[in-house]
Amino acid sequence: MQIKSSAFENNGSIPRQYTCQGESLSPPLTINDVPVEVKSLALIMEDPDVPRSIRPDGMWDHWVIWNVDPKTVEILEGIEPKGVYGQTTSNTQKYVGPCPPDREHRYFFKLYALDAKLTLTPGSSKRQLVSAMQGHILTTATLIGRYKKF
Repeated sequence: MQIKSSAFENNGSIPRQYTCQGESLSPPLTINDVPVEVKSLALIMEDPDVPRSIRPDGMWDHWVIWNVDPKTVEILEGIEPKGVYGQTTSNTQKYVGPCPPDREHRYFFKLYALDAKLTLTPGSSKRQLVSAMQGHILTTATLIGRYKKF
């Protein structure tokens, strides 16, 4: 399984329009080679480079979604995919663009192929999602983008 973006290469710079310095649009994503037995997809976008003075765990959750149709092959720019949305660190239930406070940060778009639909309540946390996915993950894919304010 693969997750890619036409807006930036893996480990490349995320364009400004997808960040807090732009329109904070969700970037276009393509999904390939999802196994046929998959029942749902989950997507987490997280920043593990947050200063510990801001977040003791060093993590900021930018996008938390599950029960996305496994036939999804494209997520269009600025369009939230159909699914159930969890709570981000920004206390929203939608995409939150990169906004690093200090230096270049890495942003991990993690795609999970699951053998079940999850029964989590909308607004659940990433931690709750990760717990609910245990034992159901068939495969994963990751896309990394980078951003530094200027």
